[in-house]
Amino acid sequence: MSDFLRDFAQRFAALDADNLRRLGELYSDDILFRDPLHEVRGLPALRTYFAELYANVRELHFEFHGFDQVADGEGYLRWTMTFRHPRLRGGAPIAVDGCSHLLWWDKVYQHRDYFDAGAMLYEHLPLMGRVIAWLKRRLA
Repeated sequence: MSDFLRDFAQRFAALDADNLRRLGELYSDDILFRDPLHEVRGLPALRTYFAELYANVRELHFEFHGFDQVADGEGYLRWTMTFRHPRLRGGAPIAVDGCSHLLWWDKVYQHRDYFDAGAMLYEHLPLMGRVIAWLKRRLA
């Protein structure tokens, strides 16, 4: 059990469009943030990334399920992200499971998210969603 990971998760989950200045409390100035769709370097770029994210979603919520420290300054968070986007799935909630690999000293200097980009985005686009659903049925 990691107090650092629990504290990070709680503070991360409290972020919203109005308090992105708090990113500097969580991340180092030279943060490297990656997910299946983006790579962001540096705290100013991370603030821009999150500002755009929050500008495009109606709701965004994280529920954390696991806090696994594997070494000093290294660990994983398991989570479910639920969000609403006006152009995805008619604005209905979308839930995506994932995990974050974090490296830190006093703050996180490397954050990599792992999740199914199809479950988050592609499956909910009108044309592409139908194609992906068809492919899944064919492969099952």
